[in-house]
Amino acid sequence: MGRLLQLWHLNLSFNSFGGNIPTNITHCKELAYFLVFGNKVTGSIPVELSSLSEPVYLDFGKSNLTGTIPACIGNFTSMYAFSFGQNNFQGSIPEDLGHLKGLGRFILTDNNLSGIVAPSIYNVSSRYYFTFTQNQLHGNLPPDVGFTLPNLQVFASAVNELTGSITISLSNCSALQVLDFSHNGLIGSVPETLGSLPKVYRINFENNFLGHGKASDLNFFRSLPNCSVLEVLGMGGNYFAGELPTSIVNLSSYMRIFTISGNFIHGNIPNGIGNLINLILLELANNQLEGNVPKAIGKLHELQLLSLSDNKFSGSIPLSLGNLTSLTVLHMQRNRFEGSIPQSLGNCKNLITLSLSGNNLNATIPREVIGLSSLSVSLSLSNNLLTGALQSEVAKLKNLGELDLSENKLTGELPSTLGQCISLERLHLEGNEFEGPIPQTLETLRGLEEMDLSRNNLSGLIPKFLGVLSRDNKIVAIKVLNLQQQRASRSFLDECNALRSIRHSNLLKVITACSSIDHQGNDFKSLVFEFMTSGSLEQWLHPRDNGEHLNKRLSLIQRLNIAIDVAFALGYLHHDCETPIVHCDLKPSNVLLDEDMVSHVGDFGLAKFLLEASDNPSESQTISASLRGSMGYIPSEYGMGGQVSILGDIYSYGILLLELFTGKRPADDMFKDGLSIHQFVAMALPNHVMDIVDPSLLLEDDDREENESDIEEIATIEVNRQVNAGKGTNDCLISVMQIGVICSKFLPGERMLMNAVFNKMQAITKSYLRCKKRENMNRF
Repeated sequence: MGRLLQLWHLNLSFNSFGGNIPTNITHCKELAYFLVFGNKVTGSIPVELSSLSEPVYLDFGKSNLTGTIPACIGNFTSMYAFSFGQNNFQGSIPEDLGHLKGLGRFILTDNNLSGIVAPSIYNVSSRYYFTFTQNQLHGNLPPDVGFTLPNLQVFASAVNELTGSITISLSNCSALQVLDFSHNGLIGSVPETLGSLPKVYRINFENNFLGHGKASDLNFFRSLPNCSVLEVLGMGGNYFAGELPTSIVNLSSYMRIFTISGNFIHGNIPNGIGNLINLILLELANNQLEGNVPKAIGKLHELQLLSLSDNKFSGSIPLSLGNLTSLTVLHMQRNRFEGSIPQSLGNCKNLITLSLSGNNLNATIPREVIGLSSLSVSLSLSNNLLTGALQSEVAKLKNLGELDLSENKLTGELPSTLGQCISLERLHLEGNEFEGPIPQTLETLRGLEEMDLSRNNLSGLIPKFLGVLSRDNKIVAIKVLNLQQQRASRSFLDECNALRSIRHSNLLKVITACSSIDHQGNDFKSLVFEFMTSGSLEQWLHPRDNGEHLNKRLSLIQRLNIAIDVAFALGYLHHDCETPIVHCDLKPSNVLLDEDMVSHVGDFGLAKFLLEASDNPSESQTISASLRGSMGYIPSEYGMGGQVSILGDIYSYGILLLELFTGKRPADDMFKDGLSIHQFVAMALPNHVMDIVDPSLLLEDDDREENESDIEEIATIEVNRQVNAGKGTNDCLISVMQIGVICSKFLPGERMLMNAVFNKMQAITKSYLRCKKRENMNRF
């Protein structure tokens, strides 16, 4: 090919060519168009490419090229289009590319480029297509970029490390159609001048640090109705506050995707939301929105995904949601919805995920919902007040992967048709009032990874493949694992053997491990755990309105003992096991209480073994450092890519300790605008500790049931905390809170190791009991 000296245009795109770019192609001095997009070409770009006379269009996209981008390309002054996206280029973008004054298309997406984008790259007025999404580039956008690149049509640099603010000069780019700087580190306000971009159809600033947490953060919405062809608006994952503007109902009728989840926005969904008739995705989750969901949302007939979770919505779930027949995903969990689940949801025949958990829904589960055969990913109705039986129509959920009906008031026998849900991987029915035998048809559910039937009134034998119940025929908690990855079965056996060898009074006891082969010939493992009669710490700290532990309160000494138990268990895992273990998911629901109110740490589903048992296990790496755990209890270093270590467990313990003694969840509604439970307690220490403690812990008698006099006593404590509490109680609470604050510090190295925590908690408790004894003696 190098002999084709007059070759001017060579297009080899969309083939399967491999190997390196041949250097003899540079003998074709007249080659102006050289396109090899979508091949399997490897190696680096040959430096001999500089011998081409006047190339116009180079497209090496979607290949496997490596190395750096040659600076000599900056000498091709006639270059019009340059596309090196979807490769493995490293290094910085050569500043010499700023010499290409006629370059219209500049594409470097999806590489491993780093460094700062030189100002000269932004100073090419002819450029209309400019994208370097998915790299590790950093630096600020030049404030005058809208004037130096006035002809921009596509301007995208998502998934990088850019900082600074969004420049108002972008309003000068009147031809701009796509503006995407999502997943960066941008700060400040969104310019109201975005409304002067008449041709823009995609604006995406998701997952930055935009906003100031002020009411004025959303003022830019007032101008957006002027963007008459806008289809995509992504503003989720920022720091926007203020009230959801009513002007959103006047956005373009072409709007297809609108996301503003993960902010601090309050207010109601305006009734005019039904104007956006072409929406296919609406995400408003993780905000502070409230009020009723308007019936008009049922006018969005094209909607495929609706996410309203983690807000404060109340009232009934609109019947009009049944009109959304294109809907595939519906997330409404963790709100304050009440009433019954609408039967009309059964009309959503394309629904694959339905989550209504964590609300106050009551009545029975409609047959139309429990038998919605399209559900294939998840049906989650947990943590509500649902009653009645589990209907036999559950058999229609043959493709469902997860069924979670836990923590309700469901009654009756489990239907044998549950065994027809042959695709189930996770089955959670714990915390209900089911009775009768466990259906033997569950033997057919060989794809199960998890199953929990605990805290019901079930009896009889566990299906054979799960093992046999203990002699007293009491139901136990069961966890089933399906291991199909390479070496996963061996890893599970090693882990199972390690857990079975652990002997500690404050760890949940594994009764047995079961092994079998599923219908596909894959290895199948399950664990059977000891049953804890007093439930979880979560149920005691935050009793639901269904009467669960509502008549009892944890006293101060009970809480101290629970804190000591958990510290003792973690200290054993961290320092006394042959191979240190990191729990990775410590939270109140994973601290279980037996009939004597002794704590047992359970659920090692996320636990990790340290690769080496060094003298400093806090620095040992683990098998996996993936971000796993429960929001509010995950240390900040995990979110920044840090390795899993025992210091992460210590952070979780610190948060749990603060929750145990304040009675407030780390995700309580009061913790917003930068205030966390750690800061809340730290600011109260030491002089105002009695202002923040859970008043019920100051009740004297550990075992008495709450009655009217107790309620009056709690009210009295609320008014006169510091008068009613002795010095011993005050000093005890200060010391405990200080440990919680130290353990939950931002910097891992400043946290207290668990063996030291255990010793200090024991000393605090002994000192408190001595003080109480002296106080009691002084009364006589």
